[in-house]
Amino acid sequence: MIQKLKKIRKEKNISSLIANVAVAFLGLVSFMLLTRQLSKPLFGDWVLFITLATFVDLLRFGLTRTSVVRLLAGANQEDYKKLLGSSSRINLMLLLAIATLCWTSYGLIKVLEIEPINGYQLFLLWYPLLALCNLGWNNASALFQAEQNFNRMMVVRFSNIGVFVLFLIVNGFWLRWGLLEIIWVNLVVNLISSMWCILKKWDGLLYLKYADKSSEKELINFGKYSMGTLIGSSLLKSADTFIIGLSPVLGSAGIAMYAIPLKLTDLLGIPLRSFTMTAYPRMSKKSIEGDLNGVRKTFYAYSGAITLLFVPVAIGCYIFAEELILLLGGKEYESSLPLLSVVFRIFTVYTLLLPVDRFTGVLLDSINKPKLNLYKVIYMTTANIIIDLVAVFVFESLVVVALGTVLFTILGIILGFHYLRKEIQIQTRQILPEGIFFFKNLNTYLGG
Repeated sequence: MIQKLKKIRKEKNISSLIANVAVAFLGLVSFMLLTRQLSKPLFGDWVLFITLATFVDLLRFGLTRTSVVRLLAGANQEDYKKLLGSSSRINLMLLLAIATLCWTSYGLIKVLEIEPINGYQLFLLWYPLLALCNLGWNNASALFQAEQNFNRMMVVRFSNIGVFVLFLIVNGFWLRWGLLEIIWVNLVVNLISSMWCILKKWDGLLYLKYADKSSEKELINFGKYSMGTLIGSSLLKSADTFIIGLSPVLGSAGIAMYAIPLKLTDLLGIPLRSFTMTAYPRMSKKSIEGDLNGVRKTFYAYSGAITLLFVPVAIGCYIFAEELILLLGGKEYESSLPLLSVVFRIFTVYTLLLPVDRFTGVLLDSINKPKLNLYKVIYMTTANIIIDLVAVFVFESLVVVALGTVLFTILGIILGFHYLRKEIQIQTRQILPEGIFFFKNLNTYLGG
């Protein structure tokens, strides 16, 4: 029995899920601690700072990560060093460009005496340092995913977010430091994780001498589409926060309130992120081998299985929405409970649609059609931004913002299937049967 449990733990789908659950749990704990240590406006500033940082991180690493994962799958030792070194050089150049842009913008708003809300100013001032501090472990994440080494990925992320959670616990009981000090500590813990990855040669920094123009060109040619897709995908969620932050009515407090149901919804996406990390290399390999039937079956099985997993979870979250919001946000958000409950219940509908939408995008990347996935995401992002602008500046309503999330996801599913039917003749009726088959025949999908 013990040996069987060890075997299950080592299986790539399960180890990916465990890694994501563990990291997400610590993220949840840090979120709960911050809601109780910062006032509603200051917590809104923190959410805006982190949301902007996450968005720009996707821009930086989106250019290389997906292409590195795809190309490392069949790389020899020489190509391995070239790819990691070239990826590091590209990311260093992006870091320099972004730092210049941020600090120049910060200087301009001070000279022109423009006063955006504090979260935007914190980002412009401190993000370049955060980008430097998290460079190493973010570069290493591409290698971990390509090698399907999710246990190592989990340990590295634990060294980051785990230390931050310990600090927040100490801060809550004794230190009582404010927002700025919390940002400083966040920089330090990211630097610790990156230094570890650099010393272990996981991030590619020590392979810079192997970087070459042809490898960089290959990474960028594929990555330019995947970067656009990742940025668009991030905007699908983060645009809500950015646009709410521009509202003179909703502002930082509106961001703080919206972050509560949004965080709960992110937790529902943990299995989805885990299984896409394992499905993508599998579908890519089958596509490269010309096994399109295998590609289709993998798509049907994963998208159907995750949708079925989400149904009971979404129902439970819908029923216990009020209790979950109070658990996460604390008593400060009790007065906003009716509004936040409605928003969260709308998000549970969104989560049921998300697996199929996400896997259509993963499949387009797997069959080397990142341009079509980019088009899909552009249409979705455009629809989301338009709805957000109307919701925030016309209706001044967080509920309408949440409804927009459901609408653009439906649009994404329609577009995804439209492209896939043209490319590999996907049949939507196969999704649920193959999803059920996934659970009946786990050995077919586990262990590979």
